[in-house]
Amino acid sequence: MTDREEIFAKVSELIAPFNKKGIALSETTTFAGDLEWDSLIVMDFVASVEDEFDILITMNQQAEIETVGQLVDAVEAQSNEG
Repeated sequence: MTDREEIFAKVSELIAPFNKKGIALSETTTFAGDLEWDSLIVMDFVASVEDEFDILITMNQQAEIETVGQLVDAVEAQSNEG
């Protein structure tokens, strides 16, 4: 399993408690459209991602991240920096 696959798997685990509709996740799954998350869910989820991967996702990054794949990219980039 590649680092990216491992990050995707972990992100999927973190999404699970917030995935009330049981949407099948892919790289192109959108948080607002597919998962229908509001800003409060996003804040809780971002906090769990930051804790899990020991990274910081800025408000600007959050605004740019629309899909699961984009989030995996952002986590992977920050994980590689450290």
